Amino acid sequence: MATIEQLGYSAFFIALTCIFAIVARRLNERLSKDGLVKDLIFEAIAAAELCGCCFELIIVADNFGVATYAVFLFTLTIWWGRNWGSATACPYTYMEQIVEGEVSFKEAALKIWAQLMGGCCIFRYVQLYWWLELAETHEGRAFEDCKADLQVNLYLGAFIEGFATLCCRLASKVISEKDARFGAFIDSFIGTSLVVAAFNYSGGYFNPVLATALKWGCAGNSALEHIIVYWIGSCLGAVLSVPLFKTNTFRNMFLAEKTKGD
Repeated sequence: MATIEQLGYSAFFIALTCIFAIVARRLNERLSKDGLVKDLIFEAIAAAELCGCCFELIIVADNFGVATYAVFLFTLTIWWGRNWGSATACPYTYMEQIVEGEVSFKEAALKIWAQLMGGCCIFRYVQLYWWLELAETHEGRAFEDCKADLQVNLYLGAFIEGFATLCCRLASKVISEKDARFGAFIDSFIGTSLVVAAFNYSGGYFNPVLATALKWGCAGNSALEHIIVYWIGSCLGAVLSVPLFKTNTFRNMFLAEKTKGD
């Protein structure tokens, strides 16, 4: 039976990962010249921090329940929002920017590549900690075969990931435009709630890089199925949020913005 002490080992690892990321960001800020390369390194660091923490959150969810997992995720989401700067560790934010004409396809592709590198390479660091087996919850986890989280039909899974991502992105845009007090907490609460709601169906990743780092190649999903659910599903939901956010109906409903002709 999992104990508070064992939860402490997970909390320690998550905190340690965040500290390493802080140090890495400061070194990049000092040593790298302003420009694309510096931005790519920031993206890689953010993705590594995100995926490193979420690997350990799997341990938390498996042994201490989804409620405990949600508390950790809620807190971390606020932390990341305050420390990542312009980095996102999420591909579809740049896909949205392509649609908006804010970044070139080349720049977006490079940043997504940096995210994937950071997210996927961090597992060796996670694996080392698990291999030490300091807690019973880590026993046998370093080299065990992983299982896919998709528990529903392929296309239903893609819809869940896409629709939840759409809701997350719309909520973030509304909060950002309203400059709401406690906006970060509200945004984190909405995102965490949607993750928990989808947890037992698709896994509730809502981030292709995170899903790929944690679940690519796991038993239960082919590569194509993974791409359809976690890349096409999520990215389509995010991209759809761009035109939907601009519609008069949506803005009148959520931003109380009266448009001409009303």
